[in-house]
Amino acid sequence: MKFATVATGGIGGYLAVRLTQAGEDVAVLARGAHLDAIESTGLKLEAGDESTRVHPRIATDDPAEIGPVDAVIFGVKAKDVEAAAESCLPLLGPNTVVIPFLNGVETVQRLATVLPIEHIANGTAAISTTVAEPGSIRQVGTFASFTFAESDSSQSPRIEAVRAAFERAGLDAPVVENIDVALWQKFCLFAPMSGITAAARCTIGEIRNDPQLSRLFQDAIAETATLGRALGVALPGDTESRIWQAVGDLPDGMRASTAIDLEAGRPLEVDWISGAVVRLSETVGLDSPINRTLNAVLQPCKAGG
Repeated sequence: MKFATVATGGIGGYLAVRLTQAGEDVAVLARGAHLDAIESTGLKLEAGDESTRVHPRIATDDPAEIGPVDAVIFGVKAKDVEAAAESCLPLLGPNTVVIPFLNGVETVQRLATVLPIEHIANGTAAISTTVAEPGSIRQVGTFASFTFAESDSSQSPRIEAVRAAFERAGLDAPVVENIDVALWQKFCLFAPMSGITAAARCTIGEIRNDPQLSRLFQDAIAETATLGRALGVALPGDTESRIWQAVGDLPDGMRASTAIDLEAGRPLEVDWISGAVVRLSETVGLDSPINRTLNAVLQPCKAGG
């Protein structure tokens, strides 16, 4: 099966390695020093004590060199969605599916401003990865699961074909009944983790061990879940308790990518995480004081530097 990654950051790079290793036809879109390293020595994945290096079929900064593929793995920072979507246009054949794995809950709508809606699926990833250095992806922890479906939650033949390729690569890709519920369940975890680990400069372990931070995190989960239900997402009644229980299983040192980007002086996705909770709450007449505060605290840092 022909895949392309747009772009080849933490998630795209991880999947490019795993799928190439399994014999799939993978092309990667990258740029700068990252592209130079992939072209020179291949793409490396470090996962625990394991180190794997592969050579994708094509590594380029020009999507026209890749041409139409069966599936596009779309994983970019939220601020880059529309610009990166333009890069997908040369990759589209009659039945190409674009599967986004991003933070936030507005990706499909944003992609649809650039791409024909019939090419857009929806997805969510539970994995912690980062570009450790040019040409090298590092996985943090051992959890890795990829949930995806057509944007209406249906399991089309092209979605089943992608799932089969993932399974051949040994990847966890469960069938999902409602992709919007899966997306919002992740968002109910990620929005609090993003805002709090960044604003408080803390780890998950520190949140669990501090009663005030623990209460703040649980209240932020509830605030986000209330919004999802108000928008018509059928979140189960035990969503809040199950997410807080899941927090207990996360590594002590874990932080959201927002906190890591803040520490490194990189631009933040806050407008599409805490900021999205604020913005979407206003559309349904809800207040979101926790996310409004987290968003305000992080705004001076969102441009990076």
